[in-house]
Amino acid sequence: MSQELTSEQIQQALQGISVPPQPQIMVDLQMEQYMPDPDLGAIARLIAQDPGLSGALLKIVNSSHYGLTNKIASIQRAVNLLGSRSVINLINAQSIKGEMSDETIVVLNRFWDTAQDVAMTSLTIAKRIGSQTVDESYALGLFHDCGVPLMIKRFPDYMSVLEEAYSNTTAERRVVDTENRLLNTNHAVVGYFTAKSWRLPEHVSNAIANHHNALAIFKDDSGRNAPLKNMLAVLKMAEHVCESHRVLGNEPVDHEWNSIGPLVLDYVGLSDYDFENLKESIRELSAH
Repeated sequence: MSQELTSEQIQQALQGISVPPQPQIMVDLQMEQYMPDPDLGAIARLIAQDPGLSGALLKIVNSSHYGLTNKIASIQRAVNLLGSRSVINLINAQSIKGEMSDETIVVLNRFWDTAQDVAMTSLTIAKRIGSQTVDESYALGLFHDCGVPLMIKRFPDYMSVLEEAYSNTTAERRVVDTENRLLNTNHAVVGYFTAKSWRLPEHVSNAIANHHNALAIFKDDSGRNAPLKNMLAVLKMAEHVCESHRVLGNEPVDHEWNSIGPLVLDYVGLSDYDFENLKESIRELSAH
């Protein structure tokens, strides 16, 4: 049974870290909520495309107000638990968070595009390889780079630093090492704290913190970190399929995948040939 949340309770819950929602999705949501009988399924599908809105939604559902035994990462379940009135209050609270300049929107489009693509691709890969954590894989795909918009807000030239980080990545140098050197922090750390503030399940937050630390994690074959490896394996395959290195890093070569790919595929039991086929079929799907 969904408990109604007032606008005040929602505003209070959303204090702190916020990732701006996509303007087009906000317009679509506003249109849906003005229908005589708003469709919760349609609202959930729209929210699930946006990291900022999804994070705000999960933050509220995973709060003590709802008293869930285990934190959830499923957007659909969160919408069902909240009910239409509270979800609409949440959307309205997010929409008045302030306008963004056209310039900011253009930069953030790179983040929003990869977030949606990687989330959908993670979902597909998780299903294809028989993963037990399909909802969490989608959530990790959506949220893994949620530190990026906050870094953009804090450091105006952040995207050029990120591009340099992607072009300088080697087996010895991670994407986040360049950020640490130039900015004393990085989007994985900021993303981890954002995920914590959104009360995401701990293993999802951990995977966000470590998503550019995959080489060290997969090199360790001691059997530790299995849940983390399961989540990161799906994410790293999805990032490679979606060419995040091009969209976010403006870099033609996926240096990170070149160093971790064989370890990841070995871990999930896919040959290069299997993975090429998987990649082709996913790209064909998204082309339609």
